[in-house]
Order: sequence, then C-alpha cells, then structure tokens
Amino acid sequence: MIKALFTAATGMKAQQTRIDVIANNLANVNTTGFKKSQVNFEDLLYSTLRDPNEQTKNGLRPSGLQIGSGSRLVNTSKIYTPGVLEETGNPLDLVVTGAGFFQLQSISGDTVYTRDGNFGIDRDGNIVNSQGLKLIPNLTVPQNATISVGADGFVTSTVGNTSSQIGQIQLVNFANPSGLDAKGGNVMRLSDASGTALTGNPGTIGFGSIVSGFLEKSNVEVVNELVGLITSQRAYETSSKAISAADDMLTTVNQILR
Repeated sequence: MIKALFTAATGMKAQQTRIDVIANNLANVNTTGFKKSQVNFEDLLYSTLRDPNEQTKNGLRPSGLQIGSGSRLVNTSKIYTPGVLEETGNPLDLVVTGAGFFQLQSISGDTVYTRDGNFGIDRDGNIVNSQGLKLIPNLTVPQNATISVGADGFVTSTVGNTSSQIGQIQLVNFANPSGLDAKGGNVMRLSDASGTALTGNPGTIGFGSIVSGFLEKSNVEVVNELVGLITSQRAYETSSKAISAADDMLTTVNQILR
C-alpha cells in the first residue's frame, strides 16, 4: 500500500510539470516565432515479483508479475512546425519558410539564434532585432534608403534612383534544433545536444527561403493545448484519488491490527 502512495505521487508531479509547460505555451500564443514545447515521460523501475522467463513444470509462463513505480519527466522538446504568416508590409519583417534560424550577436558577443524575424534599423543603420541585437552578418543600411529583401536573402537598398546590394542574410541550421538551449527573449543558444551550427544561404538545400513583409506567428494551437490541459488536470486528480484510496486502505489495516 505504501508503494501506491509514492507511485501516485510521481504521477501527480509529472502532470504538474506538463501543466507548467502547457501554461507557457498558451502564454506565448501571440509571441512571434515561438515554437511550442512538448513534454515527454517515461515509466520508472519495476519490481519483479515473478520473472517473465520463469519455467514451470508445464512450460514457460506467458507473462511475469511486475509492478511499476510510476512515471517521471524525461525532457521537453521544441516542435518546429511552421506558424501562420501574418502580413505586416514592413520590408524588414522577415520569415524563414522552411528550415533555418537567423543569427544575432548577443550583448556578451557570442552568437544566438532565433526564428523571430521582427527586425528594424538602429541609429547607426545596423539591422537589429527588437532587443537591439545585431543581425549576423552585420548589414548597414544607408541613410534615407528604401529596403527590399529577396527570397535568397540579398538585401537591396535604394536611394533616389540608385539601387545597390548591401549584403546577404545567411541562415543556420542544426542536426537537432530541439536541442537548442532556450534563453528567453525569443533567442536560443548552441548546445551539445543541438550539434554544430551549419551556415548556408536562403533557398539552398537544407535551408528555407526568406519572405519579406511577413512575420511568423506562434505555432501554438490553443484548442489542442486546452485539451491537453484538461487531460493533465484529470490525470492529476485521478492520481490524488489513488493516494486517498491507498491511505484509506492503510487506515483499515491499522484498525484491524489494533
């Protein structure tokens, strides 16, 4: 009976974590470039009371007798399905249609990665994100220039009747994007799990194209998240009832043994 108490408690803890993740997904339903997280679980060790390979005088048993110890959280993984595109008309609002991330230079000087293509121009003409982090490679826009960005990432500035290319936006991809280390602020950092950053030009094999004048919205589907929320809530309540049932049974045993 004591085992049931601890087993049900692991289920409650697991569902509480899942609800935390779902709450974060719902909170970011309007966050540009946000990718929802998925919680993955595994079952815990089993107590083997009868070996599945046990031989009897009549032959091999069809199954053994094993009792599990509950469940636990394995990891959370980002789901990189595309989000809905929202037209803005701003030429520096960019979307990667397909695989790839924009590169940004963090305040500490290292490289971070994002799917949020909400860019602007700072006072020095540098293309930066909403936090002021510079795009890599750094592109400087001439004063009073009109900007256009092609699907291949080439940025063209027009001043008067004169047009010129000021550079090309490059993308990076990873063997395992779900392994990136999310740091908040719509940026992620490299990790051992993600693998090394592979740099390429938009539109080439393994990299998506760039669409200007649009933003990629969050890929969170509210209805699915609410269904998951209800499921986790019911599972949490059921595990708590299992604890209550085990406690009642222990109370009955104690009363008998008095």
